[in-house]
Amino acid sequence: MSTGQRLHKFDALGNDFLVAFVDEWPDDAEAARSAVTWCDRHGGIGGADGLIYAVLDAAGANSVAMRLWNSDGSAAEVSGNGLRCLAHAVARERGKDEFDLIVQTEAGIRMCRIRPAADDPDAVVGEGQMGEVASGPLPDAGAGEMLRVLEGVRGAGVASRWETRRLGNPHVVIEVSDPLAVRMREAGPAVEALFSGGINVHFGAVTGADELTVTVWERGAGATRACGTGAVAAASVFHDWGRVGEYVTVRMPGGDLEVDLSEPVKKLGGRSRYVGSADV
Repeated sequence: MSTGQRLHKFDALGNDFLVAFVDEWPDDAEAARSAVTWCDRHGGIGGADGLIYAVLDAAGANSVAMRLWNSDGSAAEVSGNGLRCLAHAVARERGKDEFDLIVQTEAGIRMCRIRPAADDPDAVVGEGQMGEVASGPLPDAGAGEMLRVLEGVRGAGVASRWETRRLGNPHVVIEVSDPLAVRMREAGPAVEALFSGGINVHFGAVTGADELTVTVWERGAGATRACGTGAVAAASVFHDWGRVGEYVTVRMPGGDLEVDLSEPVKKLGGRSRYVGSADV
């Protein structure tokens, strides 16, 4: 049965989102059901990590309000890659190639700027303000239980050093010798289960000068190819450990993100690509 809703799909380094422009928010239960249905990888427009509902400023100003639901139907406060995809979607809706956007998220106001990518007419490069980085939540059962869980994946080189951060949404960053060797579908949920509110889990290592390699388990979406706020969280943690500087390249399975930690309001740069649109 058709809902009359048009969905626009965007991909940000393998972290993909469906964007739906609406005049008013659906109720939470309806939004959760839609996210589960439309983000299903085996149906619809091809699936996604999350569903973004967006309400444009009626006066035509460069501002938009967004709400985000993960593919499992849970709500999320913000997404760094999702912000870039949303700015790209609004630019296409307004018929513009270059765009500066003010976004009202559940985590507060965020700014995002996009410009055309020189090598792909369907892609943009963008930079978004991620807000200030704060300390994140602690495991419900304490640090000892975290170390016990990490011992279970010691074969992947998991170290005892970890910290949490909050960028509107929560993250835990764990240093490992080889992030790509971590069995993410086992380790990710095992770590996340230690936090009653859920958390984004990142395994990272320094792999070059001011360069990190990071793998991702996202709260509400599972193993994903990239996480924008997670890239900022990882850069912040490794910077505080004295391992990287203020300008950090974060390499994730889906591609590279650029993090600027030089100001209190952190910045994230990367690409977004338009995939297609469909009526559902």
